[in-house]
Amino acid sequence: MSRIFSLANLIRLLAVWTGLSTLAVLLVAFFFMAPNSRAVAFMGVGLVLLWVGLGGTLMWTLRHRARAALERIHLPRPLTFILFCTLLALTEEAVTVTLTNLAPLFGVPLGAAYITASANYLDVVALHSVVVFIPMFVCWAWLLSRWNFTPAEVFLLFGFTGFLAEASFAGSLNLAQAPFWIFVYGLMVWLPATSLGSRAEAKRPGWWMYPAAVILPFLFAAPVAGVVSFLHPISIHFPPIPPNS
Repeated sequence: MSRIFSLANLIRLLAVWTGLSTLAVLLVAFFFMAPNSRAVAFMGVGLVLLWVGLGGTLMWTLRHRARAALERIHLPRPLTFILFCTLLALTEEAVTVTLTNLAPLFGVPLGAAYITASANYLDVVALHSVVVFIPMFVCWAWLLSRWNFTPAEVFLLFGFTGFLAEASFAGSLNLAQAPFWIFVYGLMVWLPATSLGSRAEAKRPGWWMYPAAVILPFLFAAPVAGVVSFLHPISIHFPPIPPNS
């Protein structure tokens, strides 16, 4: 009980940090940022409000209904978990691609500011993001079939995997952004993990499984990422955003 309570407090702390840092970014964007950078900041704030704030609240509110609904689906639990995670990842990317396409609303032309690799939803999910997330979800379905990670642990561990993935893509490890990315990625798996129900056949993981659970999704995703990179080598379909622009 104390362990779960401690994890709950950690998640609350991450939520507070995400809220305060988002407010700080919004204020800095209004008063100090150039137009393109300001638009990117507004898109990030929109992602926090829509996916983390609204989406996270809905998931928490509907968690019991979601679990009851999934219990009526007669599919293997690992497959149900993978499909549910994929649906949530597709939803999250729908939010990000919409925000990228709203660049004119934020005061700049389309493509001058962005938070996705493309303004085309199908291109983003099939050739950049969700296609690589799916083997990560497969990894977690396998992990949960053997070890009884709590939903809070799944949230934090996959969230940290997502943070490392974004840090690798950006080429820098900014720990101040970790809470934001933990929520963005963690919410893709938290509700599916919560909805799995009792897993009495699974054993509690040893300490070594926690770092392994952060790294293993990368190993599962690597072959798919390699194929996608070979078939579609364009990483971003927009020109770079110049500094101070």
